[in-house]
Amino acid sequence: MTRDLRTARNGAVLTFLLAGLLCGSMTVRIPALSDKLGLSEASVGVTLLVWGLGALVTMQSMRGVMARLGSRSILRVGAPLCAATLAVLAFAPTFPLLLVAAALFGMAFGAVDVAMNAQGSTVERAYGRPLMNGMHAGWCVGAISAGLLGTAAIAAGLSVTAHLALVALLSLPLLVFVSRTYLPDPVVSGAAAATAGRRMPPVVYLLGVIAFCAFMVEGTVADWNGLYLRDTLGAPEALAALGYPIFEAGMLFGRLTGDRVRARFGARGMIVTAGLATAATFTAVLTAPTALVALVVMLFVGVAVATVSPMAMSLAGGAVENPGPAIAQTGAMGYAGLLLGPVIIGFLSDAASLKTALGIAVVLGVVIALVARFLPRPGTAPAPAPAETPERELSMAA
Repeated sequence: MTRDLRTARNGAVLTFLLAGLLCGSMTVRIPALSDKLGLSEASVGVTLLVWGLGALVTMQSMRGVMARLGSRSILRVGAPLCAATLAVLAFAPTFPLLLVAAALFGMAFGAVDVAMNAQGSTVERAYGRPLMNGMHAGWCVGAISAGLLGTAAIAAGLSVTAHLALVALLSLPLLVFVSRTYLPDPVVSGAAAATAGRRMPPVVYLLGVIAFCAFMVEGTVADWNGLYLRDTLGAPEALAALGYPIFEAGMLFGRLTGDRVRARFGARGMIVTAGLATAATFTAVLTAPTALVALVVMLFVGVAVATVSPMAMSLAGGAVENPGPAIAQTGAMGYAGLLLGPVIIGFLSDAASLKTALGIAVVLGVVIALVARFLPRPGTAPAPAPAETPERELSMAA
């Protein structure tokens, strides 16, 4: 393995980590932002929606951009911009300006999310073996670190403005520095580049459906599990608040081990198994007799669903010559699930009950398993990069 290739892998993991830190920091300090500007719950919801729509719009428009510019160029601009827009959000003095800042932050994040997954696919193909789960583990580390740093900032009495500005200030030079480690995307023919923004093979849309379901499960757990533990199972608020960190810990474990499992058993069978395991473990949460039992099972829900979206991104990147547009399409479909999931749960909860509404996560797990059965039977490793690409030459030296 060459030193340059190892450096590129470390740079990709660090990019995922810093992206998780930036987004997680905003999420952790939402209550403080609300207090600072005197926002109602509805205003907070609008802020999050604007952020999410900004990200989704950018993701959906990235197919053509990725085909023309590639992940390395986009990350070199978008990643520092993501940090800068978080600082803008931190200093927003009024609700209208907060919405503008949230939209800008969301748009920058959308570009970074697509580009860092495409860069991860490029590094993965250069290695010739699965790596994407480990890169997504970096996101989990960043999100968990954001929670810990947020707790420390609150305990120290640091204002939300100072806290978010400090995170942005520290992240920006790191993102500029790590941009030197990125690999160029695979070289594609002019015809392939011209059509990449318009037409995708059917497998990319199947993978988008799988990513949609996986992200929807993740969003459901993030936004509703605490309320379920408190209001349905009667857990104290402090205990209910542990649900999401426990779920994230399971996600981290699943992603740290996922690449080795995939290399042994293959992606298709692993996604089928992960979907069925997600359905089974979430059923156990909904039938748990006590909050403590549900909390323990939440760890296994995280392990079960952790590898689905990274593998969907990885397989999308390996389905075409240039991974960027395919990952943009899969990512946009997946992120739509993250946005829509909590909203759908809210409507179903009003119509029936929260417990009944959360049953949709069980259905989503089954759908993941069923759709994965229609995927082609690939090898256990991602497709190698074309012979003319620089990263192929690096992998041959490994």
